[in-house]
Amino acid sequence: MGEDQRVKQPNDYSPLLQALMQRAGLSSYRALSRAAGVSRSTLTLLRQGQVGRLQVVSVQQLAQALGVTTTELLVQFDRTLPAHAPPANLAPPTAENPVAQNPEALWQEYERLQQQLEAQPQHICQQVQREAIAILEPWLLQWPTAIYAAQQNPTIPATRLIPLTKPLDALLQAWGLTAIGPVGAEVPYDPQQHQPMGATITPGQQVRIRYAGYQQGDRLLYRAKVSPVES
Repeated sequence: MGEDQRVKQPNDYSPLLQALMQRAGLSSYRALSRAAGVSRSTLTLLRQGQVGRLQVVSVQQLAQALGVTTTELLVQFDRTLPAHAPPANLAPPTAENPVAQNPEALWQEYERLQQQLEAQPQHICQQVQREAIAILEPWLLQWPTAIYAAQQNPTIPATRLIPLTKPLDALLQAWGLTAIGPVGAEVPYDPQQHQPMGATITPGQQVRIRYAGYQQGDRLLYRAKVSPVES
């Protein structure tokens, strides 16, 4: 049975996801997985309305691939929130649907959802902070002690502190940040990635990286600072 022909299960958000995929020109879950850079298990959680269990970076990548905002994705695929539908498709008034039956209740529900939308950015920020703290936990616990030990004994080799920086590397990796060359490396000068330090440098000229630069995916954040390699 094909991936789009499975029987719809309770809390199945697959039709909503497929509609967004069609609008974004994505023909399959595999295509969405590749476009967003997320795993199929991540898509499974999304199809189950468990967007709150996803990492923030995954939510952001999925929203970008589907052409919606992060907030829209969070609200539409959160099964703990009331189901959303366009105004023209609101359910008719019934005894089981007092919100649709009572205009005042409908307005109150609208205001409640607006408040939830406004609270989403703060929720996302807090989730990012929690994830960062979890990754940095070894560094947070050990770094102050290492600084104290170095102050008490200045002869401690600095190389002993290098392993303590690994959590920082893990955090950068989790956020998709990569360094532009290691410090000290000799590379051909690329004006797109390198920033000269007080010297005129021509493209292709050998330079030494003095300060690391960073990029996130295809987006350049900081160019690496370089100086010419003396002959």
